[in-house]
Amino acid sequence: MAYREGGYRVAVIGATGNVGRELLGILAERGFPAREVVALASERSVGREVSFGEDQVLKVQALETFDFTGTDIALSSPGAKVSAVQSPRAAKAGCVVIDNTSHFRMDPDVPLVVPEVNPEAIAGFRKKGIIANPNCSTIQMVVALKPLHAAFGLRRVVVSTYQSTSGSGKAAMDELFNQTRGIFMNQPWRDHQEKFPKQIAFNAIPHIDVFMDDGATKEEWKMNVETRKILDPKIKVHANCARIPSFIGHAEYVNIETDKPIDAESARAVLRAAKGVSVVDFRQDEGYVTPAECAGEDAVFVSRIRDDATVDNGLSFWCVSDNLRKGAALNTVQIAETLCRDYLDA
Repeated sequence: MAYREGGYRVAVIGATGNVGRELLGILAERGFPAREVVALASERSVGREVSFGEDQVLKVQALETFDFTGTDIALSSPGAKVSAVQSPRAAKAGCVVIDNTSHFRMDPDVPLVVPEVNPEAIAGFRKKGIIANPNCSTIQMVVALKPLHAAFGLRRVVVSTYQSTSGSGKAAMDELFNQTRGIFMNQPWRDHQEKFPKQIAFNAIPHIDVFMDDGATKEEWKMNVETRKILDPKIKVHANCARIPSFIGHAEYVNIETDKPIDAESARAVLRAAKGVSVVDFRQDEGYVTPAECAGEDAVFVSRIRDDATVDNGLSFWCVSDNLRKGAALNTVQIAETLCRDYLDA
């Protein structure tokens, strides 16, 4: 890669959160060419220390008063309401913002990017100085869908998700831990309820984000509109999203209908050749990947590929991915790497 001499000045917004900490780790792990990395968070976190790589510690600075002048790239994950204010402020100062919140995803002037799927869309950052990172459940699905769409033409997608508590932040993970421990100690689950409307320990909740007028939840709506913005507006998408009692890793069962004839063998070959996809598909015990096994991994793992005989040109598969890495931080850093390589120094 031809990078700017001396490297880039990078700000990580929301550095004390789950995704922020993951962003710092991945920047160091992948050797991102940064001459300086600044950790930003709310006033209450100022002065806290966060790790950057194995041997560096950064002191958190206040996002609200930070001067973005001279900052090249901001990797932002502070929550949608904060991002709505701070991302445009950073962009106005000449900083390119890669935003991991939901606020800008459907803005027609903001590209929504998964580098393995639509890296060319990054060019649109010049309109507002902002690039949006898709929803975690959308990212892993479109990484698997892209090569299938290119080879067979997607007509319809039906997906059911099984999403970990980390998708709702650290407090949600704590709630799962505390409820689980409390149940073993004969404590009511409501003694440890903060994030979820019903018991999450030893349970499954068919409800992520707010309900919309048509009965879908906003998470289901996101998967629909984001997939079509990233891949193809003609694809029909129906999503069913549930929260399960796991800490890290989202799982999805995906059922597709295609324009061209498709079968498990040909789909498996296409997926094996796809960037970002790892096919682990053996029809035997342990011949698939589960959410617990994908934690800390970069790939989208695809298993259980099989024909769907109920429709013409039908196929189903199971996919899992670390929602904090590929579903958030890693995708953000990959966007930044592509931005630097193809645009900032072009």
